[in-house]
Amino acid sequence: MDVSFLGGPSPQRGVGVVAPFDFALDRELWRWVPDEVSLHLTRTPYVPVEVSLDLARMISEHETLGDAVRTLTAVAPEVVAYACTSGSFVGGMVGERAMCEAMSRAGAVPAITTSGALLEALVELDVRRVALVTPYTVSVTRALEGYVAQAGVTVTGCAFMSLTRHIWKVTYREVVDMARRAAVRGRLGAADALFLSCTNLPTYDVIPQLEAELRIPVISANQVTMWAALRRLGTRAVGPYQALIDPSARSGPVQQMPEEKQQEGWT
Repeated sequence: MDVSFLGGPSPQRGVGVVAPFDFALDRELWRWVPDEVSLHLTRTPYVPVEVSLDLARMISEHETLGDAVRTLTAVAPEVVAYACTSGSFVGGMVGERAMCEAMSRAGAVPAITTSGALLEALVELDVRRVALVTPYTVSVTRALEGYVAQAGVTVTGCAFMSLTRHIWKVTYREVVDMARRAAVRGRLGAADALFLSCTNLPTYDVIPQLEAELRIPVISANQVTMWAALRRLGTRAVGPYQALIDPSARSGPVQQMPEEKQQEGWT
């Protein structure tokens, strides 16, 4: 059969992604990406250390990030993203900016990190008070709280799981339970938004359900990473019923989604 009339595949725009060696949610990242964009993933070298502040520092060293970005240059991405929350907040805001600069030098393209994207998203949604959900230990969770505080955002509540490995195995039900605990109104008042931290924590299907229940924007590590990277390309992420991505979900209370959408991923 003659297929010459098809003219070949459509042109693709590329996003380079540097992920930690234990990242297991490649498929989730792709769910936010429109058809005309390709993700090109690479990983940091393996180190025999559990999820901790020590690991966050080791996988975010400038030399490590630079080497990872250089492995992507052959496919010419238009932007590179460091898809690791703890690795990009462990050095505070100054450290996060330095990581972006190191990656940009290595790849000669704009660079973002998950934690930098988080702050962008908080500004986009005009969030002054945020509730946090993390799978981390207490020390890593406290470091995230400190990072958010540096940006002038108050943490109203927090729930964490103290995991040091296999975070991608956390179920949606566990994420929902933590979110409900974190979002409870406390002495600092109600949160303007909820952040689900860690790029290894599955979140795509849970975001609209939680927004409908909690009546506040719910953002996640993978979501903000893809949103910010695609923003650099001048295009939008794909995320129906997600307030950060779907402006119609931002005005007034978040609308309840259709019943069939509620059931997706909630068996």
